[in-house]
Amino acid sequence: MLLILLFFYCVPRGVVKITPAHDMNDYGAGLRHNLEIIEVFDENFKMGDLVPEYKGMELLEARKLIVERLKEIGALVKEEEYTHNVAKCERCKHTIEPKISTQWFVSMKDLAKRAADSVRNGETKFVPKRYEKQYFHWLDNIQDWCISRQLWWGHRIPAYYCETCGEINVAKTMPEKCSKCGGTHLHQDEDTLDTWFSSALWPFSTLGWPNTENEDYKRFYPTNVLVTGFDIITFWISRMMTQGLEFTGEVPFKDALIHGIIRDSQGRKMSKTLGNGVDPLDVIDKYGADALRFSVLSGTTMGNDIRYMPEKLDQASNFANKIWNAAKFVSSNLADEEKVREFCYEAFEKNKAYDPKYFKIEDKWILNKFDKLVVDVTKNIENYDLGIALDKIYSFIWNEFCDWYIEMVKPRIYSNDDNIKVPVSDVLSHILASSLKLLHPFMPFITAEIYPNLIVFGTKDLIVAKWPDIRNKFVFDEEEKIVETLKKIIVEIRNIRTNMNVHPSKKSELIFVTKDYEKEILEAKEFILKLGFASEIKVQKDKTAIPENAINIIEDGIEVYIPFEDIVDIEEEKIRLQDEIKKLEAEVQRGEKMLSNPGFVNKAPEAKVNEEKDKLAKYKEMLENTKNRLSEINK
Repeated sequence: MLLILLFFYCVPRGVVKITPAHDMNDYGAGLRHNLEIIEVFDENFKMGDLVPEYKGMELLEARKLIVERLKEIGALVKEEEYTHNVAKCERCKHTIEPKISTQWFVSMKDLAKRAADSVRNGETKFVPKRYEKQYFHWLDNIQDWCISRQLWWGHRIPAYYCETCGEINVAKTMPEKCSKCGGTHLHQDEDTLDTWFSSALWPFSTLGWPNTENEDYKRFYPTNVLVTGFDIITFWISRMMTQGLEFTGEVPFKDALIHGIIRDSQGRKMSKTLGNGVDPLDVIDKYGADALRFSVLSGTTMGNDIRYMPEKLDQASNFANKIWNAAKFVSSNLADEEKVREFCYEAFEKNKAYDPKYFKIEDKWILNKFDKLVVDVTKNIENYDLGIALDKIYSFIWNEFCDWYIEMVKPRIYSNDDNIKVPVSDVLSHILASSLKLLHPFMPFITAEIYPNLIVFGTKDLIVAKWPDIRNKFVFDEEEKIVETLKKIIVEIRNIRTNMNVHPSKKSELIFVTKDYEKEILEAKEFILKLGFASEIKVQKDKTAIPENAINIIEDGIEVYIPFEDIVDIEEEKIRLQDEIKKLEAEVQRGEKMLSNPGFVNKAPEAKVNEEKDKLAKYKEMLENTKNRLSEINK
């Protein structure tokens, strides 16, 4: 503290009268004798004894009487009304009265220049970079810092006043005697340090400073990243920089990552006054801490404010349930762990690289997709694009792993043949466990709960597990491309069946026409049969023997034909479509009749009229589509 106090100086209490030879901009050390103190009112804003007749009177009440007295003695020059900004207390809304009092200050000019230069020369960088402007504006126009506060809690100012001679003694602990007169009656300053002064010491004081030889200090200082909001760049970041450079000679952190503040759904700052705050403990009780973390990170970018959207909590909670159910399915259906480990040793440890022959095309697809995910997420995190990283992990786990890969491999994971079940168990467990590693920084609790129940190599403690590796020795880009094409075909098959109201239990033949991918399609036959609701798959190089009325799908060089009779009973479908046309015609007539009635159009609310117009347009479109389908069947 002795080093810190070298920068302190004092401004006296009361109303200050400055001699003409000096300007307020020149105040500082050596100016104390030029200040004349006039006590006008006390700490409770009651009048002092400057004018005895007003002593003890409330300040606002005294003002009116003083004006009247000035009129009486002819000293009032004039009265006029004017508009100006009056500071109000945020809580009670009363006017804030300025008051001059004795305070401690830190001289900031030299400290601020060094802190600003450290960012300009790249020792510390802001992310996003645009917030450097706010930092520089503060430091380049710095004023001396008032560091004393009249609060009950905090570090007390280490200044001790001699009651005999009035000398101020600065020391870490109370001196036994006054350094000037030798008096033994001293008392400590009642003020505490500004909160931000104490907080500015945090990066190094927590690591044992001023003992710079301890292991924590040597290992962790300077720190890597500070994460904070833009609203305290001037209060906290600038002061940590000045303190760190002054007392350690180094910047306290390499990167300052700036995030926005969480606002309500209308974009307003949360406050007690507006009553729009959200208690995180209530949210956690209902949704869980992981869901809350997910909801405020997903879809965000660093530096921008975040709107608190309750509906995102439902999305986050659903995602947590999705992960939990997927993990429950995987862990309960894996092959015996010892067999999987033995397989991994034979397939990987022994050869130092997986042999692709152990994988089917869907395994190669998910492995390749996951490798790309690791690259993207790692890069996003290193660039502090945390919202983007989380959204990519979310999309992969929900869509690629849960909705597709697990469904693709169910026939294999249910197999009683270890030669089939063990390899897919390894891939399933590997992809899920590695995905949990990527997700762990964002949703630490559910991931840490699931991870030990999977077949993992190394520690079961997820927080210290190794970040996923990229397997550079093999790449399955071609297999990934083919499976993505097959996925599009399966989606199109499902859309066709939905539009034609085909029951899932009704299977159909699928005829694939391709010159280049016969081997891959046959390898994927098992999951195509399951996900494409197929009874049989044929692969041929030309279009011979294709049924005349087959439905055709074309995707990236692969054609698929679905015999119409396999999925639809033509006579039954004709009857169904004719009934549907009658219902739609009735709806169209009802809508047209209602909208042609002036009594309804003129008297009904505009929203209701627009709603009926939308309904009519929708029914007309549905009627036209249904007639077209019936026409195609009749052909």
